[in-house]
Amino acid sequence: MNRCTLLPFLFGLAFTFSCAHPSGPFIAEEIKLPADPDGPDGYTPLDGYEAMEIPADNPLTPMSATLGKELYFDTRLSGDGSRSCYSCHVCEKGLTDGLPTAIGAYEKKLSRSSPTLWNIGFHSEFYWDGRATSLEGQAAAAWKGGNMGASDAQAIVDYLNSLPGYREQFEVVFGEPATTDNVPKALASYMRTIIGGNTAWDRWMAGDESAMSESAQRGFEVFKEARCTLCHVGVLMTDQQFHNVGIGMDAAEPDVGRYKVTGLEKNMGAFKTPTLRDISKSAPYFHNGSVATLEEAVQLMLAGGLPNPHLDAFLKPAEISEQQFADLMAFLRSLDEPCDGTAPPLP
Repeated sequence: MNRCTLLPFLFGLAFTFSCAHPSGPFIAEEIKLPADPDGPDGYTPLDGYEAMEIPADNPLTPMSATLGKELYFDTRLSGDGSRSCYSCHVCEKGLTDGLPTAIGAYEKKLSRSSPTLWNIGFHSEFYWDGRATSLEGQAAAAWKGGNMGASDAQAIVDYLNSLPGYREQFEVVFGEPATTDNVPKALASYMRTIIGGNTAWDRWMAGDESAMSESAQRGFEVFKEARCTLCHVGVLMTDQQFHNVGIGMDAAEPDVGRYKVTGLEKNMGAFKTPTLRDISKSAPYFHNGSVATLEEAVQLMLAGGLPNPHLDAFLKPAEISEQQFADLMAFLRSLDEPCDGTAPPLP
């Protein structure tokens, strides 16, 4: 049997596993966490925002995040070996997949679009309808459900444990081999390192007057005057709440959104407010990808959404000039995030 041991030191930014393996020892590229989870204020990777909550049963460490990143980029985690988590959340598409609605393993067509993952670790409810209440739960559902299609998750876990580089990392991080429970934990650890906060707007807010164009600065004022901040608030650029803006409500059988989770009439057709970080790259827009361009999406919201009996009371039409609209678009594009989608070495 192949055996691996973690060498008790680091080479640069890489953990080294000494494995009796034909290709030699596996070297895992260590993730540098964006903040210290054991700092006096907790894990605070986003300037100007509170500490991120880390579950007691899944502490965040460089090694847990490193393992999670490998799994996140590994197509072998999917039921048909065709896609990884990253496949639906790519950098050039604003951490979405650029499709109207997602396509899962076995080419299964899903009913909603892939949401962006910027700062997802700060959220408390996940998916467009908020049906998952933990990041670990979301990771497990996406892995075993239509997204990744791992209906036989145990078989995939058995395969992971047959790879010395993976098995040893699981032993070090969790004190046991890979299981159907700790794979989502590792994925969640990595997702808690997906931090957006280095946009032109962030730098301008921090005092760099040259970071954002004058047009974008005017656009930020329009953004506030048009009451966009009622839902797209703070550094997260989302209130993490659920709103009916009318999208898809004219369908013969509309997607009822949050209502399916709560059974409350006020949640009929309501969906979670997406962050506006990287919004210029994440077309098409809304939960069903029905709006092709950012300009169209903004115009729809400035018009007060699409009329329906359950339209959110916050939505009111806002009239702005052509110049103000251009400035608003410049501001939204100032929210583009730098992103590196380079896959790590895999066991």
